[in-house]
Amino acid sequence: MSKMLKIIGAVAVINIVARLFGFLREVVIGNQYGTTNYADAIAMAYTIPNFIYLVVGGGLTTAFISVYHSTQSDKALYVRKSFATVLVAAVAITAVLMVFTNPLLNLIFTDLTDKEFALTRNLFLWMMPSSIILVLSTWMSGLLNINGKFNLSSLSVLLYNASFLGIAVLLTGYFGPESYGIGALFGALLMGVFLYGGLRKSRLYSLKPSFTMSDDVKRLWVIALPILFGGASLQFYFIIHRIVAAGLEEGTIAAVNYASKLTSFPQAIMMTAVTTVIYPLLSKKEGEGDSETVRALYKKGMLYLGALLVPATAIAYFFAEPIVRLVFERGEFGEASVLLTVPIFRVFTLSMFFLAANTYITRFYYAKGNSMAPVIFSLISVFGINIAVIYAMMEEFGASAIAYGTVISAALNFVMLAVYARVKWKL
Repeated sequence: MSKMLKIIGAVAVINIVARLFGFLREVVIGNQYGTTNYADAIAMAYTIPNFIYLVVGGGLTTAFISVYHSTQSDKALYVRKSFATVLVAAVAITAVLMVFTNPLLNLIFTDLTDKEFALTRNLFLWMMPSSIILVLSTWMSGLLNINGKFNLSSLSVLLYNASFLGIAVLLTGYFGPESYGIGALFGALLMGVFLYGGLRKSRLYSLKPSFTMSDDVKRLWVIALPILFGGASLQFYFIIHRIVAAGLEEGTIAAVNYASKLTSFPQAIMMTAVTTVIYPLLSKKEGEGDSETVRALYKKGMLYLGALLVPATAIAYFFAEPIVRLVFERGEFGEASVLLTVPIFRVFTLSMFFLAANTYITRFYYAKGNSMAPVIFSLISVFGINIAVIYAMMEEFGASAIAYGTVISAALNFVMLAVYARVKWKL
């Protein structure tokens, strides 16, 4: 276990730096555009590409790892077939969304002025092709992780966030807000090239695509589809944030985005570090039938998350205003932006442990071969409890109702996941 802790620590350090660059991007956007419609447009345009990246990339990669450890066929051939599957899926989904750009944006983001729509559309068209590379990069990171190359996958995220920010800042004087679309695309390209080069140098497997359909590829999809729906329902939190905030005052979308990103920073660091290392080991131990080790991993991971995130939550909640002022208050992010963001951030902080723990527990469901229960719980939480809470509290709490919806639904989702896992597997 001590060796695993050292690996988690190394991955955590890299993830901290990577997340710092990702978060710094939001700080720079706040400095340049505050809570104006320009900041709203950047947040809206990135919503869908990021959704594809996390949902499709995460779902297919999780399923790939599960099948990798249990397949009886040649692993090298399975890797090639999986690569082809992920490539085709990423290209197809991205192409369809780009063809229907206008109706898609009109459907999700209502009440935009012509100027706001034009800017959001241009940003979207720059950002959307990056989805293909990001999905493939997620899969390549998964392949590296199951072969113990955790640092390479973590460094790739660092490269993506740093280059995204650097390119955007470098070009902002020439292209204005659209520089963030350019940064997203070329940052993803650098990330993909880095991972591909790492795989080639490691000489692990060939990535020559094989389009042959086989039982292990079919099983990959059988496992992936429920995971995709589960991941989609969780990412719908952020889409719902954007949709609801679009009906409120100018800058609310940006304020909700800043608050949620500030909240997710410590949560994402610890959750990513723990699950990146534990999930491949968990999948392996589950395939070997080692239930005792699986239970030990579950308990250890929950203790780590609780010990790190509960104090972080308390600090963030009680010092919400000075934290927001320290991080964002400069440039175009003035007093009005602070007053808009602080109450939303204070409520969001209460969701940190629950969102991280839900993601963590769900990995155990996947390793156990039960991907439907998390989907059902997520659908109930996100589209039932979350939306009901938001609209019930909107009149009294305004934009903070969006955060309350996330907190309450995430907490109830955690209860459902933990109780079911305890009853069914004694975790």
